[in-house]
Amino acid sequence: MSRRVEYNRFGGPEVLEIVHVEPPHPAAGEVRVRVLATGINPFDAKVFRGMPTSNPQSVQFPVGNGADFAGVIDELGEGVTAVGVGDTVMGSRMYFAQADFVVIGSDEVSPVPAGMTIEQAGSLDTAGRTAWASVESLHLSPDDVVLVSAAAGGVGVIAVQLAKRTGATVIGSAGASNHEFLKNLGVIPVEYGVGLADAVRAIAPQGITAALDNFGHGFVEVALELGAPAARVNTIADYEAPEKYGVGAIGAAGANIDDLRKLAQLIADGDVEFPIDSVFPLERVGHAYDRLLAGHLRGKIVLVTQ
Repeated sequence: MSRRVEYNRFGGPEVLEIVHVEPPHPAAGEVRVRVLATGINPFDAKVFRGMPTSNPQSVQFPVGNGADFAGVIDELGEGVTAVGVGDTVMGSRMYFAQADFVVIGSDEVSPVPAGMTIEQAGSLDTAGRTAWASVESLHLSPDDVVLVSAAAGGVGVIAVQLAKRTGATVIGSAGASNHEFLKNLGVIPVEYGVGLADAVRAIAPQGITAALDNFGHGFVEVALELGAPAARVNTIADYEAPEKYGVGAIGAAGANIDDLRKLAQLIADGDVEFPIDSVFPLERVGHAYDRLLAGHLRGKIVLVTQ
């Protein structure tokens, strides 16, 4: 028998359970990955809490949890030749990742490059694709001043560094405990919440030209107030803002597997930092989401299976 995270009702992290199931096996064109690390994302919590934005009506109980994973291929389906048993790979499969095994199409996994830890690889896919696509959507240049919310979080910490690589001036909102960290990345930190607009004006009196919202809670309104055109604001956290203000909502689907591989290599080479906030064993999945929901993260939270 193998383990997987599952839930049978909506609620807080307490609804997540470890259940024992028959190990899956790959069909033609698929591989089975022995999962070593699996990241957690805010979207997961929206789904198991039954929030309207997650379309809970589509969830059929019991349902698994998590999307991102990394591990070692231990079984091949018929016709698979591009990868082999023993290859260390990463990928994403919604509702299936937090488990001992994931079965997935052989063309949906990427090799983990040398220099990247298994914890980084297991938590990169969703956050990495989201950061890559959202930054690309703004077409930044050295003439830009871009404001990024949740700048030390899983998506934000990658986004600010990709934005810096375009030559843009990057201002990042985060809790005070992460300000020194952001400075070391070349980002100008500001405190989030009340007073954000004034804090940004003190740094950029001319206003901003673009914004990336990873936080919600009125950030889009602040970005527009500071002068960013709606066409150069992207949010992954404010589900009403695209229709209300005409801002973008480019997420992980906006980046492909080649983009992910480029980003993974940047991280492996040390050109982009990808910090791991904390690591929990699979059995403590509820505690991991408690940590996520408490906020003030620096990078990603990861579950490990061994």
